Amino acid sequence: MSMGSFPTSNKHAPIGPHTIRRATLTNGIRVVVQENHTSPSVVVRGYLWAGSISDPPEKAGLADFTAATMRRGSTTRTYQEINEQIESVGASVFFDAGRRLTRFGGKSLAEDLALLLDILSDLLLHPAFPPQEIEKLRGQALTHLKELEDDTRHLAEREFRQLLYPDHPYGRPIEGTLESIPLIQREDLVAFYQTHYTSHNAVLVVGGDVTAEAVFELLEKCLGGWRTDESHAAEMPPVSPPQEARRSVRTLTNKTQVDIVCGTVGLPRTAPDFYAARVADTILGHMGLMGRLGDTVRDQLGLAYYAYSTLEAGLGPGPWSVSAGVAPEHVARAIEAIQTEIVRMRDEMVSEQELEDAQDYLTGTLPLRLETNEGITATLLDMELYNLGDDYIIRYPAIIRAVTREEVQTVVRKYLDVERFALAIAGPYQE
Repeated sequence: MSMGSFPTSNKHAPIGPHTIRRATLTNGIRVVVQENHTSPSVVVRGYLWAGSISDPPEKAGLADFTAATMRRGSTTRTYQEINEQIESVGASVFFDAGRRLTRFGGKSLAEDLALLLDILSDLLLHPAFPPQEIEKLRGQALTHLKELEDDTRHLAEREFRQLLYPDHPYGRPIEGTLESIPLIQREDLVAFYQTHYTSHNAVLVVGGDVTAEAVFELLEKCLGGWRTDESHAAEMPPVSPPQEARRSVRTLTNKTQVDIVCGTVGLPRTAPDFYAARVADTILGHMGLMGRLGDTVRDQLGLAYYAYSTLEAGLGPGPWSVSAGVAPEHVARAIEAIQTEIVRMRDEMVSEQELEDAQDYLTGTLPLRLETNEGITATLLDMELYNLGDDYIIRYPAIIRAVTREEVQTVVRKYLDVERFALAIAGPYQE
């Protein structure tokens, strides 16, 4: 099969309604299994509604801190015992908090799936929140946050988010702050766990050298008793794009490079014009494809060490932004060049060749992603989260190919108003 295309018949598609198996555990957890017998491994991925959107403002980082502590021991196994058991079979387990969800999972050889699920379910159902481990994690978190204060790229990204989402959970750092982490106590972690770590609306995806029936049976045994109380996830406050330009400068004189992030509020993944925006972002300069920003701002004009665009389309309207690293003397010209490229996409339709190149790239990356169990489970989890349908992978190439030059221009005009951008600058630069 050539990269960039799937057969349209179900019979030959790698993943579709004919290969995906589903079950619902007695407590309502939705389980999706994709058997893949080309690799001896198995990957488990899941999500629950426990994101940083539920952090109290003064305790930013609570969801992230809770997820990190989940891995640090259960009521029956110490952190050391978990590590020994996991490492003895070359497996791994993780918990990771995002803005709306906490994702969790693990990987092992297929023959060790029972052990992997036993440990994962033990951590999910019986976390110990050991005080000693909490303090170790707090120390590590504070050290990490102090290091980030000297990282111009991180500072530009953080300031940009705060400019774009003032007084909003999307504007707060998931990892918390130097002020908030010391305020989080063990009882906060336990309370967050008890409120948000429930099987209500939870989803689990398993991909690898397993049979669906064996997976359903194991999961029912391990997680069927997980409580089903409704998670009290915070409501997403409304978001609107800036009505005027917003600007922030963080001056760090001990650096040689200035990092810039500029952009605005984008769209959720479920928006009807998401695919047109994805194609537009790819043409503008999504990482992995040169795009206009890399070609013009970096290569032709020599104004940036790197320049790329990012469309963060998730459950809510994430940012649509451009990031660049530049020499201090090039800051003003680089910002002007970035805005010029966006205005050009607004005023003139992209070329047929640019559209085709972007479509080739976007359809070509999906088959590559489906070559590993990690990629398969991540894709299936997204399909579940956004209700894309079991035939999504079969339909995807046609969806991307259907995007027109007119739709690309329309979506740029709708979202990317450079006159109302938020702009954050960090490094050896002063206004």
